[in-house]
Formats: sequence, structure tokens, C-alpha cells
Amino acid sequence: MSEERQLPSGPDALGEVPLFEGMSHRELARVDDLGTRLEVTRGAVLVDQGDPGTYCYVVLEGSASVYANGEYVATNGPGSTIGEMALIDHRPRRATVVADGPMTLLRFNTSQFKALLEEMPKAAERIMGILGARLDRG
Repeated sequence: MSEERQLPSGPDALGEVPLFEGMSHRELARVDDLGTRLEVTRGAVLVDQGDPGTYCYVVLEGSASVYANGEYVATNGPGSTIGEMALIDHRPRRATVVADGPMTLLRFNTSQFKALLEEMPKAAERIMGILGARLDRG
């Protein structure tokens, strides 16, 4: 489990998220424009195993637990991405992710996520790296 930290709000704060690290202020502002900030409470189901993928999230504050086939797999904290795999491979969700407490997220629908990947090659590379690491872990 990674150390939990809170990220300030606004486009410049997104530069502290590993996925967006090293991007210019202009790029960060575009990421902030593409996404929708969302507050959720403890117990909120962010993605449900077996459902189609229509959204993905970047965790800005808080943490969420990941379960596959009812078994705990991991905890995602600030800077983590949730649900992007289903938007890329167009398969049903492979896990259920539940908020451990209050969370602040940046949500992207399918078209927003596609625009992010097309407009921001750095983000696309990092997401592919994250997916590769997840697939290697099984």
C-alpha cells in the first residue's frame, strides 16, 4: 500500500500526479478541462467488475480498495488511475473498486480519455506503462 497524500486543487496541482508529471502548465490546464472533478463518499463503487467501461479516474485525494472476484487485490491512493484498462481494451471491468473514505477524483469519460491520449503523448506513454505493469503482475 502506498503512502497517502493529498494534492492541492487546480491544473498546476495535477503536475504532482505521476501520470501528468513534467507536463507544461498549458497541458495541465487542458487535462483539468478534459476531466470532471468528483467527490465521493466512503463505500462508493467507482467501477464494478463485469460492467462495461464508460469512465476512468485519477485519484487526487483519498484511497480505494480493489477487489477481483471478491478478493482484495490492492489499494489505490493519490496519483493512481482507476478503470482505464476497460476504456482501452473495450472489455468488461476486471475488478471492483470501492472508496475507502471520502475521495476527490478526476473523471474522464470515453471521449475525454481518448482526447487525453491523443493530445498528450506523455500521458499515453505512462498509461501504457501502468497497464503493462498490471498485466505483468497478473
